[in-house]
Amino acid sequence: MKLTFLGHASLLITLQDKTLLVDPFITGNEKASGKVDINDLNPDYILVTHAHQDHTLDVEQIAKTSGATIVSNYEIVVHYQNKGLEAHPMNHGGQWNFDFGRLKYVNAIHTSSFPDGSYGGQPGGFILSAENKEIYIAGDTALTMDMKLIPMQTKLDLAVLPIGDNFTMGVDNAILASDFIECAEVLGYHFDTFGYIEIDHDDAKRKFKEAGKTLHLLNIGQELTI
Repeated sequence: MKLTFLGHASLLITLQDKTLLVDPFITGNEKASGKVDINDLNPDYILVTHAHQDHTLDVEQIAKTSGATIVSNYEIVVHYQNKGLEAHPMNHGGQWNFDFGRLKYVNAIHTSSFPDGSYGGQPGGFILSAENKEIYIAGDTALTMDMKLIPMQTKLDLAVLPIGDNFTMGVDNAILASDFIECAEVLGYHFDTFGYIEIDHDDAKRKFKEAGKTLHLLNIGQELTI
């Protein structure tokens, strides 16, 4: 299983037979300009954690050109189904066996609305189980005690956690989150895209190392294989 960082909170997950795109925000991200071309993306599925523009900006265009199935909460799915796109609705605590593996939609503490202000349901994250690996994609979230439920059912190989602070957890709370979910391998995302969420990379990695954990910070286009 390979994860490619596409900037901000966008990920491309490459499995043996399928590709999953998470929260595509590429055309609106100046840092991704010239590094990622959405016309090169041809995912089988698009996972959407919540409706904010910095997670959904390119969903419609990519879904139209690729024929990808959008997976998200019920309200977001209905939004895209009304545009004629393929989509699979989920809600918190539910899971579904897809042709690539299993997804579970789990709690996140954040807000969720489309750019026009319409309701985007409650935000969430995903636990992906595929190819004998378990990954937690937290989405935009605060630290929450609900994270302690995850290791009761799942032994994670990797956690993808927001670390930019201000709108989500920062580095210190992400370290606590890694304790809660009992996962020492963390891929950080939702950082550096704009001024509110810029971080000190060396300091963040140092703090994780001192806590006995590894923080992976990828450049746009860089890959991590687990």
